[in-house]
Amino acid sequence: MATAEQETRADPATADREIVISRDIDAPRELVFEAFTEVRHLSQWWGPEGFTTTTRSFAFRAGGVWEFVMHGPDGTDYPEWITWTEIVPPERIALRHGESRDDPNTFESTLTFTPDGTTTRIVMRTVFPTRELRDQAVEKYHAIEGGRQTLSNLAAYVTGLARTDVER
Repeated sequence: MATAEQETRADPATADREIVISRDIDAPRELVFEAFTEVRHLSQWWGPEGFTTTTRSFAFRAGGVWEFVMHGPDGTDYPEWITWTEIVPPERIALRHGESRDDPNTFESTLTFTPDGTTTRIVMRTVFPTRELRDQAVEKYHAIEGGRQTLSNLAAYVTGLARTDVER
């Protein structure tokens, strides 16, 4: 069963700058983690509902960069840039995310993947440079709902992959 929730446990030092979203996904941890490692997977599920993603470059390794454009359902293009700062397969991914390499508003996210029997709990913890930037992301860009939708898309995609593997 896949569920999403806003976590209430934030790091006290960053609580006013942080968004934490989690989801239980009905698929093995290795498969959920793999969905982040290959652009062929990411392009199938990344982003909120109605968005598509076009990758310009992708190198999944610590120090590697993913440059892409998210295409909104209204036709707006959003340039995006991610650099992977830590990768511990299949447990943890840390990254910096902004519009470009020199974006002064770049934020940091850590994703953890915890097995629970045949399911995986993914927790996405995002820390913004300031409370104001966090609030802007929540109010203007609907970051909490967008994060939930993104993890929902991941769950649907990975659950489909898991079923396909079982049927083989």
